[in-house]
Amino acid sequence: MRVAVSSSGKTLDSQVDPRFGRCPFYIIIDVDTMEHEVINNTSMSAPSGAGIAAAQRVAGRGIDVVLTGSVGPNATQVLSQAGVKIITGAQGSIRRAIEAFKKGDLKETQQAPYSGYGTGMGRGMGMGRGMGRGMGRRTGGAYPYQAPPSYIEPTTKVNEEDMLKERLELIEEELEKIKKRLEELKK
Repeated sequence: MRVAVSSSGKTLDSQVDPRFGRCPFYIIIDVDTMEHEVINNTSMSAPSGAGIAAAQRVAGRGIDVVLTGSVGPNATQVLSQAGVKIITGAQGSIRRAIEAFKKGDLKETQQAPYSGYGTGMGRGMGMGRGMGRGMGRRTGGAYPYQAPPSYIEPTTKVNEEDMLKERLELIEEELEKIKKRLEELKK
């Protein structure tokens, strides 16, 4: 069974990132052998649609389960349609989250389909008669505000350079795997 875990780092001792669509990395683990690979979340900084893009990328890796802190409704829909089970509430190190999953301590999330109606800001019930943030249409954010985790450092040129080098390394590794697979298919 292959499990994808939203991660703040690249090792099994890294912490589970609570944000599925905005985490820096995904660690994909074969829970039987504990072999794993690290996937860079290229949609982490996307202005919108990060959860959908992340869900598509992770589901495309042939995983069975996602372990994360929380996952938004759009990513939930993509993962569910791909037949991926979603387990939220995971925390601590990746290794501990996998152990808890293997013991059966973490259960699949039962989420109702998202209707997009009546959530978040702008429920139209204030005295402003809809002229506020949601303008009375019952639209708005579906997620409560979460402060960014403390491991994210302020962006500097050096930090950005390191991050880009790391990203390039991961892309090059992925490219090599693709080339290898293409060669296998030619045979």
